[in-house]
Amino acid sequence: MNADVVLAGVAAGAAPIELEDVPELMSRVDSKYLVTASVMARLAAELGDRFAVLRIGRRRQFRYTSTYFDTPDLLTFRHHRQDRRRRFKLRTRTYLDGGGRWLELKLKGARGSTDKHRIPYDDAPAHALTAEALDFVSDTLVRELHLTMPGPLGPVLSTDYKRVTLVDRAGKARLTCDTGLICHGGSRTVPARPGLVLLESKSADGNAMVDRALRGMGVRPVTVSKYCLAVAALRDCPANRWRPVLRRYLEPGLRRR
Repeated sequence: MNADVVLAGVAAGAAPIELEDVPELMSRVDSKYLVTASVMARLAAELGDRFAVLRIGRRRQFRYTSTYFDTPDLLTFRHHRQDRRRRFKLRTRTYLDGGGRWLELKLKGARGSTDKHRIPYDDAPAHALTAEALDFVSDTLVRELHLTMPGPLGPVLSTDYKRVTLVDRAGKARLTCDTGLICHGGSRTVPARPGLVLLESKSADGNAMVDRALRGMGVRPVTVSKYCLAVAALRDCPANRWRPVLRRYLEPGLRRR
């Protein structure tokens, strides 16, 4: 089954919800799952009309591109690989089908929750950090994680993908469904396998209806990060903890752009 076709059908069949009606979840517990298109279809049937689909204008599926920043020795990648209790990721995210560009700082704290902080970035290039951006990163790291900002930070790689967002109509939870991932770094490109969907369940406690439904179907969470997978694939960096997902999710071999 084609994952994009399945998700297009899921999005078309769900009741729409407008962006302004989607509850904020800047602090949440994230659980990620890698599923086939057929499992995605089963999950959608299980969820029924409990979930609405995000709609902006006439669109229900959106293209994203993200540029990730790190130090020359890949400090943030290494901290994720080592599963440091306090760590962060920094990226610009551009919503290609509307929504502009944001600079996003994702923090992982000692409690295991994910906190996202962001500022508008429409007037700055996606691959550069302005003085205002560096001040924002520095202040947030000190305030939230008691960390000093490492440096210098520069662009490392970018990812492109398509997303459908499902929103729980009964509570503060949502499910993002990503397909068509392509990782770019220098002259190299690595695509994801076309029949897979990367799901991310976002909720206050990590036990949303989606998580329970997937457990009932025998699907377990995976440890995965688009950025870390891309670094491992594009730069041949050690990634033992992500190796099973890397082999399953991304196409083998590197392609020149």
